[in-house]
Amino acid sequence: MNKEEWLEERKNGIGGSDAATILGLNPYKTNIDLWEEKTGRKEAIDISDKPYVKYGTEAEEHLRELFKLDFPQYEVSHQENTIIKHPIHTFLFASLDGQLVDKETGELGILEIKTTNILQSMQKEKWKEKIPDNYYCQVLHYLNVTGYSFVILKAQLKYDYDGEIRLETKHYKILRKDVEEDIKMLSEKEIEFWNEYVVKDKMPPLVLPEI
Repeated sequence: MNKEEWLEERKNGIGGSDAATILGLNPYKTNIDLWEEKTGRKEAIDISDKPYVKYGTEAEEHLRELFKLDFPQYEVSHQENTIIKHPIHTFLFASLDGQLVDKETGELGILEIKTTNILQSMQKEKWKEKIPDNYYCQVLHYLNVTGYSFVILKAQLKYDYDGEIRLETKHYKILRKDVEEDIKMLSEKEIEFWNEYVVKDKMPPLVLPEI
């Protein structure tokens, strides 16, 4: 697809960035907002021109190449504007930052790349020994759609101390066999959201994160 076709196709189902919203774990959007977008009641806000989004988009290619250098045990491939659909629930789809093949075992995996500006200590805490909940939901969604065996999330954390830029790179590997129950739970919620609320054009109950 070209980029315009890819963006249009993304409206016709649930992608990785929608997963956390359905569970009430997206700090920027509610499940009601998402339902209104998917049913055509309103357009999603275009944030592609935001500096942090542009930075992440333009950095992705370079971070993927660095991953290849640091982890030669994986074969890495990527194709822009590609959508993978769930074999049964075709409204569930994934657009991956990279596809991996373990050269030793032949297992298939997912490369997910994140860049983020760390502005507060609370933000740094979210990356301590784990990934933030909204990104965890995203990789669970990708595992569900693809059926692949593992995900490696490469995160570049960027700190700006009075004009001095510091970068910290972290890698998190998630094995499918360790998160099967979470994948199942997320999948059930996504299927319910689409079939019971989007298809039937019925507003879902508001889901808010636990305090």
